[in-house]
Amino acid sequence: MPPIRDKFIIHSKAVVCQDVDLKGDITIGPGTVVHPKAIIYAIGGPIVIGSNNIIEEGATIVNRRKEVMRIGDENLFEIGSRVESPSVGDQNTVSTKARVHHTVRIGSHCSIGPKCFINTSEDIKLDDFTVLYGPNWEERLWSGRGQKQAEDLSTKHVEYLKEWLPKFNRLRRGEMP
Repeated sequence: MPPIRDKFIIHSKAVVCQDVDLKGDITIGPGTVVHPKAIIYAIGGPIVIGSNNIIEEGATIVNRRKEVMRIGDENLFEIGSRVESPSVGDQNTVSTKARVHHTVRIGSHCSIGPKCFINTSEDIKLDDFTVLYGPNWEERLWSGRGQKQAEDLSTKHVEYLKEWLPKFNRLRRGEMP
């Protein structure tokens, strides 16, 4: 297997801390915030991260497949979470220490609870508005009630981090698309 060639495209309006561990072909969109100590590895194929996502400390995103891993907009990957999903829609939350296997595709407006470990040998897709919780990944559907408030909170969270993270951390720069 040939060595992984590093190529980072970081939008000028993204905030990516210097001590983020990046490997492979990675594109980070505008407004996305990547905290220190996050890990993003494009081992098999490229990773394309959309706009206004938050990737917190210790969160790990890995693409082991040859296909492009696409992460939509306004997602939150909390502390210690690990996502190997080949696709992630928009406005999802992967909670603290949750794990998502590479056979699981995530729709939009989904929430994966703390310490929820989704591991299956068959390819599955989480439908939009799915809420998973507990060690056995029990499932519910969210009605979407309060969606506008959740979007507003996410927007404020991103703006706050874009203002404060650069004050205490050195930033990584990449090519602007």
